[in-house]
Amino acid sequence: MGSFKIRKILLLDGVDAICATKLEAAGLEVTIKPKLSKDDLLKEIQNYEGVVVRSATQITAEVLAAGTRLQMVGRAGVGTDNIDVDAATRRGVLVMNTPTGNTISAAEHTCALICSLGRCLPQACESLKGGVWDRKKFMGNELYGKTLAIIGLGRIGREVAHRMQAFNMTCIGYDPFVSAAAAAEWNIEALPLDEIWPRADYITVHTPLLPHTRNLLGEEVLMTKCKPGVKVVNVARGGIVDEAALLRALEAGRCGGAGLDVFTTEPPTDYALCRHPKVVCTPHLGASTFEAQERVAEELADQMVSAVSGGPIAGLVNGGALATANSSDAQPWLALASALGQVAEVIVSGPLTSVTLVPAGAFANKNLANALCSAVLAGLLKRSSSGTANLINSCVLAQDSNISCEIVPPSDELKPILPSGVDNGLLVAVSGANSNVKLVGSSANGLPLLYSVNDSSWPIAVPLSRSLVLYRSLAASSPLPAIAATLVKGGLLSLASSAGGLWHVATLDSPVTELDAKVQDVEYVGQVSL
Repeated sequence: MGSFKIRKILLLDGVDAICATKLEAAGLEVTIKPKLSKDDLLKEIQNYEGVVVRSATQITAEVLAAGTRLQMVGRAGVGTDNIDVDAATRRGVLVMNTPTGNTISAAEHTCALICSLGRCLPQACESLKGGVWDRKKFMGNELYGKTLAIIGLGRIGREVAHRMQAFNMTCIGYDPFVSAAAAAEWNIEALPLDEIWPRADYITVHTPLLPHTRNLLGEEVLMTKCKPGVKVVNVARGGIVDEAALLRALEAGRCGGAGLDVFTTEPPTDYALCRHPKVVCTPHLGASTFEAQERVAEELADQMVSAVSGGPIAGLVNGGALATANSSDAQPWLALASALGQVAEVIVSGPLTSVTLVPAGAFANKNLANALCSAVLAGLLKRSSSGTANLINSCVLAQDSNISCEIVPPSDELKPILPSGVDNGLLVAVSGANSNVKLVGSSANGLPLLYSVNDSSWPIAVPLSRSLVLYRSLAASSPLPAIAATLVKGGLLSLASSAGGLWHVATLDSPVTELDAKVQDVEYVGQVSL
């Protein structure tokens, strides 16, 4: 299987059975626990490499710390606010979601709330069931000709626009990541927020809950910027609409109604907003269709199986480098980058400060180059992180240690070092507080190769595999026989000197815990297990 060594997966929150079926068909062991208390989860999570949740279970930093074997968290749905993604990233745990599975269900639910608000459907239904026939009390408004403002023009927002345009609603919208031209393809007029508020008859939000979207519809927007009587719909995430401000706007008549499927606290601890006569509310049902739940469960299972088996990884929430890492073309180069990072770490003395990558040939691909940076950092930090540094967390760990990583355009300086016919290469320059090193390597038949250290090249490339012991000469005489004598216990496989005899690399079958003797006129640099 792929770089994820996953055997056991825990399924929580009543994820559709198709998820377990597909995971088990791939040879994974699945345990289903529809609901666990926090204490039980902290105990149970220790036994699994993967966990799948919907929105109920909170995968907190505490849970992640308890899951010492955990490598992957799958969210059967879109939102990940019940998962501490930052804590997962720092622990090197992959988080993935299913960004498309809920789209249609959430869009349809949004449209249903808009229609219900326009015609007072739930209120009229409740009144009639109570034995009251009152047609005048529930006078509504047509949607025809009204303006719908869509905040967030992703998949769900666009599907809402497509459906509500069938009612001849005019759609305007805002999304900082969607161009005006792209919005226009969906017949949506893209506008800044300050131009949207006074035009909107209805506002629907379809953004993640982030610091800059929390209370996006707050006191000032609802009470002064929006037109009187505006109706608000939230099927995205609780907290995007300031619930206290919304209630005040409803009571003051500034807001003409609200359709709410999500709340800041679920279930709410205060039902005053839900009980307001102009509020239509549902208990987080946006994705609660049989079709959506089966779709996201199947989608997530396929994503996890692909990741574990070394295939493409979709639905990445963190670990962007993994988008290319699992391709067969990328893996040899990432292995090289990690190995060069490990070699550089034993050569450079003092705290690490910066890393520079210079690609050539296939390495010039920007997407691959970004992944290479993560791989080099993972190699550099492997020992200091006790082996936990990986493609998911290496950039964060490097940032915490004030290590910068820069990728510079391809350079001709690799050409004299790489042998004739080798076009693909990677230069890794690492600086520390007390010394620097520059390594050049390439890959052949999936095997990472080292060509030079600080411009001192090997006539034949050194394979970066098994256990390497590095030495630096302090005198002109050849120390190879003396070095070989000290490494017999490690199962010495090969020993090579760079041109000029400055650097020497021994390849061992297994690491040597204690070197038998010091070698005269040679400085022992370090040992790397690859």
